[in-house]
Amino acid sequence: MKTLAVRLHGMKDLRLEAFELPPIQEGEILAKIVSDSICMSSYKAAKQGPQHKRVPDDVAENPIIIGHEFCGEIVEVGAKWADKFKAGDKFSIQPAMNDESGPVGILSAPGYSYQHIGGDAQYIVIPEAVMINNCLLPFDGEAFYQGSLAEPVSCIVGGFHANYHTTPGSYVHDMGIVEGGAMALLAGVGPMGLGAIDYAIHCDRKPSLLVVTDIDTARLERAASIYTVEEAKANGVELIYVNTAEEGKGVDYLKSLTPNGEGFNDVFVYAPVRPVIEQADKLLAFDGCLNFFAGPTDPAFAAEFNFYNVHYAATHVVGTSGGNTDDMIESLKMMEEGKLHPSTMITHVGGLDAVIETTLNLPNIPGGKKLVYTGISMPLVALDDLAELGGDNPIHAELATIVAKHNGLWSAEAEAFLLENAPSIESTLE
Repeated sequence: MKTLAVRLHGMKDLRLEAFELPPIQEGEILAKIVSDSICMSSYKAAKQGPQHKRVPDDVAENPIIIGHEFCGEIVEVGAKWADKFKAGDKFSIQPAMNDESGPVGILSAPGYSYQHIGGDAQYIVIPEAVMINNCLLPFDGEAFYQGSLAEPVSCIVGGFHANYHTTPGSYVHDMGIVEGGAMALLAGVGPMGLGAIDYAIHCDRKPSLLVVTDIDTARLERAASIYTVEEAKANGVELIYVNTAEEGKGVDYLKSLTPNGEGFNDVFVYAPVRPVIEQADKLLAFDGCLNFFAGPTDPAFAAEFNFYNVHYAATHVVGTSGGNTDDMIESLKMMEEGKLHPSTMITHVGGLDAVIETTLNLPNIPGGKKLVYTGISMPLVALDDLAELGGDNPIHAELATIVAKHNGLWSAEAEAFLLENAPSIESTLE
């Protein structure tokens, strides 16, 4: 079968090209990709080429398909997996699958290492290692974009699970946030922070107090219109939004919001900014856990941490990057049940022909997740620009109407309309 895909040939060398997929073997699965969310990790792989630890050295001779946050439908199942999967099943994939036999050993991952599997393609061949490692995950949600966002959502879930707490006199770590405790999300209204608010309100181990901070009033108001104080209260969570740039809204004020002013059990930092990290340290209660979620680009990045409190108040810090398969399964299940709504992460949409420019310029494109539908042709468009562009493009005009109806967010309705009406990628390349 012929497929169109964006392949990496070397440093900053991405090409949209057609090529033949090999017939599947009995341990493989043929699948159609519908959506892929472009990750900063793809930008890093494209920028570094074979110098990237997940990209094979021979990528110039054997180019790989990029993209690892994807969702699609199974087309054909090899005999070995016929009792577990069937054609028409929707799926997502856990890319961190620990395939020791892969092109770069245990670091091998779809979207970085393989010639025939990656998210920015029409069709792919799923290798046996994906199924052996239980990384082909069934998904029965209402929209494909949800399955694409399961991987970034699982990073949020993994962060909540990775926090830990202790009991004086015991060396056993109680994993997870403090149920019914006080939690703060600092710089918490970006795409991942919004996802964390969603999860904190709707997961099965909630804080009783959730304080979300930022220094931008408009961003805070937007977050509050999506995840309202009333919705949080209905789920047993007191939600407070705070602009810490305002006079008197610093550490003392934030601690005063907690029971007896003792501080927060769990503090998450969603921006790699030294003052934010140092503020987080000062907010910790006894046995408080600071989760440094936002990865810096500077390998020498550092911030001060109060080691007096480490010794006498049992404060501690963890850093998380990514979620495991269980985290991803939890994310998919909560989406299927309507408990998680990752639409808040999406700020741009486009087609397969938008992937190269978007990936290579990702750090310079503001906003959140950039979602592409691999069967269509469409330049990358910000959701906020759809109405303005609608005067010249009826598809943009209708999408603007649908997005406005959903409080400015992407939706299953918007996805269905786009897939039905956008030009196919083949038609524009003929």
